Parts: sequence; structure tokens; C-alpha cells
Amino acid sequence: MSQSPARRTVLRGAALAGVAGFGVAACSPGAEESAVPDKPVELGAAAEVPVGGAKLYREDRLVVSQPAKGEYKCFGAKCTHRGCVLAEVQKNEGSCPCHGSRFDVTTGQVIQGPATEPLPEVPVKTKNGKLIAG
Repeated sequence: MSQSPARRTVLRGAALAGVAGFGVAACSPGAEESAVPDKPVELGAAAEVPVGGAKLYREDRLVVSQPAKGEYKCFGAKCTHRGCVLAEVQKNEGSCPCHGSRFDVTTGQVIQGPATEPLPEVPVKTKNGKLIAG
């Protein structure tokens, strides 16, 4: 017994709606862990962050810049629009893969929306040549 084209269309639409709903949940605030760590996180060697540049620690949802030698700034790397984790950092700009927001990773400020709130600042320090955030 074969399904009619209309029934297949309805079933396909229902399946796609389920997938779309999952995508919305994955980009919703609170869908994953907090935007900032609740305990100290060791990120690795401080030397990995270039002077005048930044490094994205995607797994830890953090981004660290070094505006001047030995001076580090850290921000949560979850977009303040819908909570997606930034995908990359180029020329001190972090980009959100979900809706195109862009942030200055040296200040946390929004460069391009739809996000309107800056990235949250996270305390960061060096200890024995390693970066510790949180």
C-alpha cells in the first residue's frame, strides 16, 4: 500500500519541524551550560594567545585576547542573542554561526547584530605560564 503524495508531504513537514525545533533549543539561552564558568578553568599555555590577537577556546565557551604583552582579557564565547557558541575569531572579531552577530573579542562589545548585549567578561590570570579563567 503506497502513501499518497499529500500524506508524504505532511509527514516530511512534521519531521522537519522536529529537526527545526531541536535547532532552536540548541541555540536558546540556557540550552547548554552557563555563559561563564562557575569554577576556575585551566585553558593552557598563555603563550598560545598572540599579542594583539585572540584565541577561541570553543570547548570551554571562552575567548581570550592579549591586547598588550602580558595583559589578558577573557569573555564568555556564547552569543548574547540566542546562546550559540562563537565559531571563529579573525582580526579580533568573534562570529556567531547561528545568526551572524559579531563581537570585538578585546572588549566584548557587539560589532554587528542581531545581538545587542556585549559578551560577559570573565576574570583571567596567569599561573606558571598557564591561563586560568573564572
